[in-house]
Amino acid sequence: MDLLLPQFFISMLLFMVLFFGIGFLFNMLLRATWFMVILYPLVVVMIVDDIRFFEYFTKPGSSFQKLGNDLVNLSPSDITILTFGLIGAILAGIAIKMLRVRGYQMF
Repeated sequence: MDLLLPQFFISMLLFMVLFFGIGFLFNMLLRATWFMVILYPLVVVMIVDDIRFFEYFTKPGSSFQKLGNDLVNLSPSDITILTFGLIGAILAGIAIKMLRVRGYQMF
């Protein structure tokens, strides 16, 4: 799918802010620092692949092969947008860590 340049930049910013916010809330509520960074590959699989979750257990051979094909066939713009989502999740972990160092006990 071809993206226009404004759509591309807005998508990058949106994914970074979205995963920063989700990661910050998860890290705060679960008192974890890197929870969203660890969970992010699963989120990417859910975004990229259209296979149901249980098919990875019932038909693992074909499911993982299709997942590999879908990941390899991603366009560079999709890879960049998903990378910015990972950057947002990493920034959420850094923000939580910085707040803890500065003495905020609720984080």
